[in-house]
Amino acid sequence: MPEVDRLMRQALTGGVFPGAVLLVARGGEVLVHAAYGSANLYNHQPVTPATVFDLASLTKPLATTLAIMLLCQQGRLDPDERLAGVLPAAARSDKRHITIAQLLAHTSGLPDYRPYYRQVALLPESERRLRLRQFLLDEPLLHPPGAKVLYSDLDFMLLEWVVEAAADQRLDRFLAQQVYTPLQATHLFFIDRQRPAPPAAYAATEQCAWRGRLIEAEVHDENAHALGGVAGHAGLFGTAAAIHTILAELLAAYHGQPAAQLFRSDVVRRFWQPVPGAGKALGFDLPSTDHPSCGCFFPSDSIGHLGFTGTSFWIHRIQQLSVVLLTNRVHPSRDNIAIRQFRPQIHDALMSTLLI
Repeated sequence: MPEVDRLMRQALTGGVFPGAVLLVARGGEVLVHAAYGSANLYNHQPVTPATVFDLASLTKPLATTLAIMLLCQQGRLDPDERLAGVLPAAARSDKRHITIAQLLAHTSGLPDYRPYYRQVALLPESERRLRLRQFLLDEPLLHPPGAKVLYSDLDFMLLEWVVEAAADQRLDRFLAQQVYTPLQATHLFFIDRQRPAPPAAYAATEQCAWRGRLIEAEVHDENAHALGGVAGHAGLFGTAAAIHTILAELLAAYHGQPAAQLFRSDVVRRFWQPVPGAGKALGFDLPSTDHPSCGCFFPSDSIGHLGFTGTSFWIHRIQQLSVVLLTNRVHPSRDNIAIRQFRPQIHDALMSTLLI
């Protein structure tokens, strides 16, 4: 795909990102798996197909949502269940009537973001998660549950708590044992600050003013960092190949193919069903109606998500095409937002070739 390769190299010279991995697949067959540029501008470490990226908000669909899906499949959760039925602590708050589906679709009424880390990080490690969860319960709702859509990290902070309560196990451990290892996607993982980071070549992210150092092999998101690296909204690390393994499984399950190993077709179809009026599915994004990041060739029912660090995936469910783009666009600064214009261009170049 010479035009795709040209655009990727042009993005490097134009400063869209220092480095990237692009993976394109049809079903389980990888068509493109190419690496570009630098994982670290200071030591000139190159990006390779095996480079591990901080996936940022891809944690939401590829970690927390997968855990919810499997727990629903196992009969331990139901998307229509109210929060108070899973978390007794929520029964005394105005969050008690919020459903799991509303959290997944960002219609809970919670605000989009709060810098909880500024207070949480002052506490001993053992007290931080409990304090953050109390912040979540105390946070005033901006509007009644189900009334409006507002993309919110707080929704998925609560969902991590839901997973822990239903699974009786921490989110990262449940995923490693129940999802990633069975699917052989072991290059998807959280980095717990209490343990050494798994050996790998990592893409650096930001020169962080709050932490006073370059961030590499530790989570970029400050709220997730304050929690030790494991959170429902951010904290997942991985390679493009590992993401492809998950997307191929979901596509196979969606189409009822025997290649699906873990997820049932009815569960994937329920979670990929567009939520009326939300512009989202359960835990996944749909293309926006105005300048979609996946370009103009992905239909309105396509499934995907973006990550703040410069990561994304998009699935054309009928053509069974998936595109994974991992970049370190926040290296060395989050002020670089050129990827917003680049994402539609690269997806259009890819799809105009693949759909001929």
